[in-house]
Amino acid sequence: MLRGIYWLGLAGGIASVATVAEAAPVGGAIDKADTLLLIFGAALVLFMTLPGLALFYGGLVRAKNFLSVLMHCFAIAALASILWFLGVYSLVFRGDNPFIGDLSAIGLHGLSAVRQGLTMPENVFALYQMTFAIITPALIVGAFPERVRFGWLMLFSALWLLLVYAPAAHWLWGDGWLAQRGGRDFAGGIVVHTTAGIAALVLAIMIGPRKGFPQSMIPPHSPAMTMIGAGMLWVGWFGFNGGSALVADQSAGGAIIATHLAACSAALTWAAAEQLKIGKPTSIGVVTGAVAGLATITPAAGYVSPTGAVIIGILGSLVCFAAVLAVKHRWRVDDTLDVFAVHGVGGMLGSILVAVFASEALGGAGMATSLGMGSQLLVQAEAVLIVALWSAVMTLIAARAAAMLLPMRVNAEQEHDGLDLSLHGERAYEFD
Repeated sequence: MLRGIYWLGLAGGIASVATVAEAAPVGGAIDKADTLLLIFGAALVLFMTLPGLALFYGGLVRAKNFLSVLMHCFAIAALASILWFLGVYSLVFRGDNPFIGDLSAIGLHGLSAVRQGLTMPENVFALYQMTFAIITPALIVGAFPERVRFGWLMLFSALWLLLVYAPAAHWLWGDGWLAQRGGRDFAGGIVVHTTAGIAALVLAIMIGPRKGFPQSMIPPHSPAMTMIGAGMLWVGWFGFNGGSALVADQSAGGAIIATHLAACSAALTWAAAEQLKIGKPTSIGVVTGAVAGLATITPAAGYVSPTGAVIIGILGSLVCFAAVLAVKHRWRVDDTLDVFAVHGVGGMLGSILVAVFASEALGGAGMATSLGMGSQLLVQAEAVLIVALWSAVMTLIAARAAAMLLPMRVNAEQEHDGLDLSLHGERAYEFD
């Protein structure tokens, strides 16, 4: 009797499981650990922009422009989020077109209970990816603080998200044509850092230098605040790279370890380079080195060994250090907070080094492609070049289009008075 009940129950259970499996989306059942990883990761990546990047950038400008930098970061966070909701998410992650997505999820409508191919709700996936769309245009503002109009920046940022970020993200993260060719970008070396870095260089040239550059050095008003912001960025990067594994397992842990070690080796390398170059290591140099290492490891974090991460951090720091000197002193371009030299150059370098250090022969995890190291190297270089060119051309178009409606740069009097007071009618600091 009991045996009969047991077999009846077992048969009913199998039938029930079969029915649920048949009705479930392709992504399968929700895994709570994977879902929590992305929810927590979303909070950390947003924390990178608000307040991490805002303080990191804000400390590097003069006190009379500090509030304007915070405004840029906060306003872009709000703007990018609304655009993500309206359709940018759909353009990146929906549709089968290899070049751009469709608008089937406009207004975040019709999101699946489980994201296809993954183990978390699609709204959680959309939330996580939204924070990447927030920080990418926010990175660009470091190229031209103290001289850009707020209205123009908002209009440009909206156009840039549509013309640059959405296509590039779809090509590599939305199963677009570069991904189909074997291009790999674990967490944004191409999609985030290359696009933003190239855009920063283009805009720094278009807008022109600050008054007095490069003859007089313009010191940051609060290196301490910059160090605090850099610390927030470092912590937030664990969600940036670790969450990009999309599963709460050893791959996420490996990505976080690689991220941390690359930042450490890069910070120490930059300090050593400053000691040799100017005779003393600086606080700004140490944090800039750490950020260079973080940007360089981003496209490779989930593919490389801890040893590979340390080497990537060292190489990223040395190359970005040289790039900072070249951009400001040789090219004489006022990329004020070194967005191109650190994020752009670091992201591009790391994206190419993926092909080398992801090799299983060097302790890497591989990248699930059938390409050898040489072929993968060519594919990575091709992806970097194509996205860099796309960002340059579309940035120029977006900047010119926005300037047809709103002036790009403040006038000389406003620049002299500082953007905090002249554009926002406030001061970051009041002294009696």
